[in-house]
Amino acid sequence: MIKTLPSRALNRATLARQMLLAREVATVPGAVERLGGLQAQEPRPPFLGLWSRLSEFRVEDLLAALHDRSVVRATAMRGTLHLMTAADYAAFRVPMQPVLDGGLRALGDRAQGLEREPVLATARDLLLERPRTFNEVRDLLQKAFPDVNDRALGFTVRMALPLVMVPTQDRWGFARSAEFTLCESWLGAPPADDPLPDALVLRYLAAFGPATAADAQAWSGLPALGEVLDRLRPRLRVFRDEQGRELFDLPDAPRPDAGAPAPARFLPEFDSLVLAHADRTRIIADAHRPALTTKNLRVRATFLWDGFAAGLWELERKRRTATLRLRPFAELPDAAVAELSAEGEDLMRFAEPAATEFAVEVAREP
Repeated sequence: MIKTLPSRALNRATLARQMLLAREVATVPGAVERLGGLQAQEPRPPFLGLWSRLSEFRVEDLLAALHDRSVVRATAMRGTLHLMTAADYAAFRVPMQPVLDGGLRALGDRAQGLEREPVLATARDLLLERPRTFNEVRDLLQKAFPDVNDRALGFTVRMALPLVMVPTQDRWGFARSAEFTLCESWLGAPPADDPLPDALVLRYLAAFGPATAADAQAWSGLPALGEVLDRLRPRLRVFRDEQGRELFDLPDAPRPDAGAPAPARFLPEFDSLVLAHADRTRIIADAHRPALTTKNLRVRATFLWDGFAAGLWELERKRRTATLRLRPFAELPDAAVAELSAEGEDLMRFAEPAATEFAVEVAREP
């Protein structure tokens, strides 16, 4: 008989894989691999995400991994920027190409006159010369292809060539206008040419399972992953959720008791925990999902209480004072406020080391 896993059991299983039941000791590359990558639309959030998950994490630890090339920042799942281990990026870049090709459809009429292969060949030559910002790449491509929309040229290169961003000595590892280079130049070899997404799906289950095919599709952007999971079925355990849907998982993955304690935690903007499932009720109630995303599609920072997203947070520093503002979805018990305040002060000391005064403000009206 197939076991049914309630939402709270799924919550604890996912938190265990995401290092959110307790801070753990791990190398940065080991953590990034285990987490299935870290969304990195902006440079700072992955640092905060690792701080919430790793014991004694330092900014220098991630900077070192970026500079020794064991971790890279590149376009991947859902066509968005992620931090991934070099090995995972090399293995998963080709299976992700259908997602990136799909993103190119957004160009519409702007792609008129664009011939993909000549554009990519020219861009490769430009990037083999040296790393370049995308403003440079667009300008140079526009000179070579003057009748094609410059944004279409740049976007095609970003989606179709395996590129990584070049880290700098900036505080969070990357300049505001970062340079890109070819994967083969940065890592010494092109991506693996196996197009099958099987290993990518297994990495997803390790990081976010147990999960449905729809969940894996929501995380990756790839379609028709039910076929892949059927192919992998002999290697997996199968459960059901409370709606009767099939959930797939690795046999030896952690599935703690639904009553396992979950500490207060702060997740940065764009954290994959709140994006990695089609049904996100294991982390956030459907009623609260609209609050996660701004009109310009930024994913807001959230905090967890008892394992579930309980509100949003913002951090501001003026002169020497750092202020953490919490906006709960519902009134918090006193114990939650106390634990979140203590965790929040530690977060401020990490994120704003120049501050000397710290304040936590909790909105009383959701």
